[in-house]
Parts: sequence; C-alpha cells; structure tokens
Amino acid sequence: MNLPSELKYTKDHEWVKIDGDVATVGITDFAQSELGDIVYVEVETLDETLDKEEVFGTVEAVKTVSDLFLPLSGEIIEFNEALEDEPEKVNTDPYGDGWMIKIKISNADEIDELMSVEEYKELIGA
Repeated sequence: MNLPSELKYTKDHEWVKIDGDVATVGITDFAQSELGDIVYVEVETLDETLDKEEVFGTVEAVKTVSDLFLPLSGEIIEFNEALEDEPEKVNTDPYGDGWMIKIKISNADEIDELMSVEEYKELIGA
C-alpha cells in the first residue's frame, strides 16, 4: 500500500499536502481500495469557507457513496476538474492526478492535529 511519508492524514482516510497556506486534499490509497471503482466525485463547495470536519463533497463508487470531510478549516479555492471526466484517477493515482481540492488554510494550528504516516498506518493496521 502506498502511503507517502511527506503527507499528513486524517481518521477519515484523506491525505493532506501542505504548501505554505494552501493544502491539497485527496483520499488515501487505502480509502480508494476499500471503496472500489470510483465513478463520480462531487464537490459543490468551491469558493466556500468551511470549518474543519464539515462535508465538502462526496465520492461515489459502484456500490456506495461516501462523504468527504474537510481536514482543515479554510476556503476551497480549487477543484480538480479532471475528475469530472475521469473519476477513476482517484483509483489509479490517488496522491497525484487523483487529488480533489485545494484549501486556503485559515487556521494553521489545525495542521498539528493531522496524523503522521506512522499514526495513519496504525489506524488502518498496515
């Protein structure tokens, strides 16, 4: 299972890449493998400011729909529009082309509450 050590993780199986005051967010390799073939990613919160753990969208697989929870408070400044035509990128490249949103972070202190790769591995039993 692919778990890049430079990323942060959440108990909701999302990964977070911090670059200054912008965070890129997607779901982990573990999450996409548990969901199965992803057929649709919906994010209707673009340009909205949300609190940590609010639902920012959904990911739909063949058998289920899962909410996506914001890992950090902030404004959603970008959605990966490539996923509208190719949602399977979440399956094939969850840490690259399968990223979902970018957030302008409003509370940098929350970054410390995210999980390290070691903590996330413990959570999923890897």
